[in-house]
Amino acid sequence: MNLFNEIPNVDPADHSAMCADLVAEIPGLQTQFDIVRYMRRVSAFFGFQLFMVYALPINEAEKLSDGSVVSNWPTELLTRYDELGLISSSASIRRLKETTVPFRHTISDWEAEAGHPEGMHELAKAIRAAGVSEYYFIPVHNAAGGRGAVIWSGPRADIPMAEIAELQMISIHVFNRLADIESLGKKNRNNLTEREIECLSWTAAGKTSSDISGIIGLSEHTVNHYLNQATRKLDAVNRTQAVVIAMKKGYIA
Repeated sequence: MNLFNEIPNVDPADHSAMCADLVAEIPGLQTQFDIVRYMRRVSAFFGFQLFMVYALPINEAEKLSDGSVVSNWPTELLTRYDELGLISSSASIRRLKETTVPFRHTISDWEAEAGHPEGMHELAKAIRAAGVSEYYFIPVHNAAGGRGAVIWSGPRADIPMAEIAELQMISIHVFNRLADIESLGKKNRNNLTEREIECLSWTAAGKTSSDISGIIGLSEHTVNHYLNQATRKLDAVNRTQAVVIAMKKGYIA
């Protein structure tokens, strides 16, 4: 079976060159938004459905979501996973602490190790419905010593070692780029402008960009610009998260 046939619109002869182009894009990614969009394209290129960049906590993790840096996993699936407390029995998370070598884990392996707590069967069924039966864990680290993994999930089994090596290269670069973006974000966190704070405040009150435009007398385009700038400076993935971060930091009440 030719696994390349599972990757739409990719000629096997061009695969390595296209992967090299993907790697070359990473230094130009400026925000977590960029990373998410990029990871969606890489997932499609390799035939995966879902991805997660995961940072290993220093202490024992209580929730998978606590370590999730960027991900396209459905929120309801992650929430249910955490509600069931499944990270405490995760052999794959334990293995990440012990190895730097990529490894594969299947949903059947996961079900077996979890001991089938109440609700596990329905969660596994929902994950399979999302097109996931295989997980590929790529351990990564950054220059600051942070450790983690990029987890690629989908239906593909027995991926060739050459592709695993490509995924490893991409994963390492993405993890380090995220660290760079976070570092830049920390430097810019204290310079939200008055207009950016004002737009975030109205967003927190449930107002749309169009609403805010009418309230403060600016064009909707300008309001979106301020909100996008605030989201970038707060290193958030969307406006909702930007509002939450701004509240935690005391920018808005």
